[in-house]
Amino acid sequence: MKVKLLTTISLFSYQLSVSQTEKVLHGKVLSNNNPLNKVEVINKTAKTSTRTNELGQFSIPVKVKDSILFFSKDYFFTRLKITQQNIDYNNILVNMIIKPEELKEVVVNTIKFDPVKSSQQDIDKIQLAKATGSLQKYTGVYDGTITNGMDFIRIGTGLLNLLKKDKEEPKKKTSQTNFKKLIAASIPHDFFTKDLKLKPEEVDLFIEFCDADPRSAKLLENNNILTTMDFLYAKHETFKKLE
Repeated sequence: MKVKLLTTISLFSYQLSVSQTEKVLHGKVLSNNNPLNKVEVINKTAKTSTRTNELGQFSIPVKVKDSILFFSKDYFFTRLKITQQNIDYNNILVNMIIKPEELKEVVVNTIKFDPVKSSQQDIDKIQLAKATGSLQKYTGVYDGTITNGMDFIRIGTGLLNLLKKDKEEPKKKTSQTNFKKLIAASIPHDFFTKDLKLKPEEVDLFIEFCDADPRSAKLLENNNILTTMDFLYAKHETFKKLE
């Protein structure tokens, strides 16, 4: 009985040690069945990384429950939680979705039109129409209008609108710093709610809190997603103590 028990414990210990041993995971990253080159494949748990080759293939050491991140600036962030099935199959396929392309600013150049040419006959017709419509010219009765005069009602309305605009407070423009642009481009929004356990209404405040740290400028010099995440994890610990 003791021999059987020891054998069972030994087998269980062996299986446990095997499952906890790092193994090299092979895979391929695609988008619409096209291989993606130079995609960052990051083992966030082990803090190691690699890149895909021209065929979209990669190899990276993993263990069960490791969190693998796939990052490319033109594609949406993808995350994979490693299971024993992934390791046993050892040939995973990862599909990434391309981001919508942003329209660039359109510059409108000055367009020159040919001047409209009017004949003397056209000018005579216009003058005749004006003369025909003038009540004062043919009857001598003043109709209250000033020929070619100013529209005082329209001018008065314009002045009132101008005074209203002066009283209105100018709208504050929210500036987006380089750090915020870096976060928006490299860190998915659910990282803050799922990994850092922040409430949705706390995310913007937390980013402002990180942006105020002078060390955030160093992240712009060396744009590395692992370094950025480490910085956010460290700032999150401080942020929680402020609550």
